[in-house]
Amino acid sequence: MAEPIWLDGYAGQTVEQLLALEGTHRIDSLVVAFEQALDQKAAREGDHSLTDEERVVPAVEALEREVNNGGYDQFFVNSSSEYASVIVDALRKIGCPRTAEITQSAISALGLTTFEADAIEEAIHAENAGRDSTLNECDSRYFDNDEDIAGRLFAFIKANKDKIRL
Repeated sequence: MAEPIWLDGYAGQTVEQLLALEGTHRIDSLVVAFEQALDQKAAREGDHSLTDEERVVPAVEALEREVNNGGYDQFFVNSSSEYASVIVDALRKIGCPRTAEITQSAISALGLTTFEADAIEEAIHAENAGRDSTLNECDSRYFDNDEDIAGRLFAFIKANKDKIRL
């Protein structure tokens, strides 16, 4: 059997069409396509148009992308921090309890009393060796974790396909 190939982005497929690519295309590329489709929907119709199930996809993908590219620090520094208030719950919803626990530790290291963008920005840019040490530890735990985040997110999408509209 041939190795699954990478899907080069979302090109207007339906939920069913994307799900049907399982087996021939890499799961991580399918999840990225769902994220792109939902980002387009939010841009077209507003963030309020996304269902709770749809919001899980960009939150988890933002965490994956940022932590894999620069650690939890990058997740909080970039616009992905908008998902800080929902990411732990999103990870639990897709069945990634260890990643949720690690992410909660990273969030707790910021010492936030609110998830407002200004508060996150102030917390992550303040000099704080203890926070930095905790975030580095969380990065290590994240990379040592064997939960298949993309696979579980794809399974979540399949299980909730009736609540996801592109």
